[in-house]
Amino acid sequence: MANTKKTAADQMNYAGPRQTIYDLSADFAAGSRGCLQAPASELPPLDLAAIPVLGSYLADADSAPCLPQVSETDIMRHYAHLASMNFGVDSGMYPLGSCTMKYNPRLNEDAARLPGFANLHPYQPVASAQGVLQMMYELQNDLAEIAGFAATCLQPSAGAHGEYAALLAFRAAHLARSGGTTARTKVIIPDTAHGTNPASVAMAGYQTVTVPSNADGLVDLDKLRELLDTEVAAFMLTNPNTLGLFEPQIIEINQAVAAVGAFSYCDGANLNAILGVSRPGDSGFDALHINLHKTFSTPHGGGGPGAGPICVSAELADFLPGPLAAYDEESDLYTLVMPPQSIGRVRSFYGNVSVMARAWTYIRALGGQGLRDAGRQAVLSANYLRVLLQDHYQLAFPGTCMHEFVLTGTPFKQQYGVRTLDVAKRLLDYGFHPPTIYFPLLVDEAMMIEPTETEPLKDLDAFAAALVAIAAEMKTDSALLTDAPYTTPVRRLDEEAAVRNPDLRWRRE
Repeated sequence: MANTKKTAADQMNYAGPRQTIYDLSADFAAGSRGCLQAPASELPPLDLAAIPVLGSYLADADSAPCLPQVSETDIMRHYAHLASMNFGVDSGMYPLGSCTMKYNPRLNEDAARLPGFANLHPYQPVASAQGVLQMMYELQNDLAEIAGFAATCLQPSAGAHGEYAALLAFRAAHLARSGGTTARTKVIIPDTAHGTNPASVAMAGYQTVTVPSNADGLVDLDKLRELLDTEVAAFMLTNPNTLGLFEPQIIEINQAVAAVGAFSYCDGANLNAILGVSRPGDSGFDALHINLHKTFSTPHGGGGPGAGPICVSAELADFLPGPLAAYDEESDLYTLVMPPQSIGRVRSFYGNVSVMARAWTYIRALGGQGLRDAGRQAVLSANYLRVLLQDHYQLAFPGTCMHEFVLTGTPFKQQYGVRTLDVAKRLLDYGFHPPTIYFPLLVDEAMMIEPTETEPLKDLDAFAAALVAIAAEMKTDSALLTDAPYTTPVRRLDEEAAVRNPDLRWRRE
């Protein structure tokens, strides 16, 4: 296998003409790299009674399902009405901390829907799928270059999936190091970690050990050194962390982890803040997952779609899940290969390819300098909001932040009986989606705000003005907040009952 072919993303240098995703799609549709359409097949007769979800609605095997009888006009108006009540990044500001709800350019959507991508079948011969393999190969190289690593696997479907895959690769590498046995049973995570970190650790069969933060909201390096020993398989860290703070001692942290033979893992959920400025691989991390649906502007929320590729160091490259896209110089073809010591597949086929096409397009559209500018603007927007709000809300950790910052509502709870949840509900009446609340867990009454780089200045000002107005309201009429919202399609819900006793299925009366 030879992976030496230069790509448009080499060294993040996009000067000069750029090959667009339209060029790729047109190239494969026109000749040797053409898209082979799967032949139509005759479907067998549909046995409705054999489908469990419909079988209970059938009076007998020959009758139609007992479904609601409405006209097409009613259906269209019903769903159009539901759509009008929905809220997303196209509707307004969506400042969910640690979620990077940035605007998703429509160019990305156009690219993902091109026939050369949308009409492919995963079982097509490699020779007839050259375009999509070239896109995947270039995206692998792009992400590795952006993050400072040797190799990338695109398969994982989400960040948590990437965490799990990396932990399995860590285990395989430890076994290879020690000749088939290992006493490494623990993974250390900070108390600021995303909840997926301990969940992934447990799924991978490791024991979670938590290291506390210091008074500045950063990893307590002395406490970490006390926990590090030869039973530790890895240390997982989000950098910048979920408090919106960059770890200034990150090199020393990773050196301490490596000194005991463990691997350092970077949760890349907040990569958007450091694009083009700091590469996790350069600071000593061994692996990283990248949320394409955050940093690289592909749509997310509501359960998907997502993509969580993992980038790894040279030592771990042979253990990546496979197959990976590769380029063979001898045949001048893109192909699929399994790494020599691969842990195997971590999902069916090759990952969420349409998400990859969107991210590939985003990288090409911005270029290297554009990605750097995006990260810097995200940090600037967060600090602009922080300064506007710091005289009205208490900062959990004062000082300059990265892409997000955390407020604490503890003083409001103590003085006015108003909780962060009440502030979030009142924000709905002002037309804004609330920020993340009650996370990170080490901050009481937390409110985590991430504006992203795509919010206009006027919207940042309006959002800050709404929060300032709400802070004033609670001082004169706290019930205005505790009874909110007032203008939404439904009033305040019993969220605990909705989680514990969901009713999501239509039933015949």
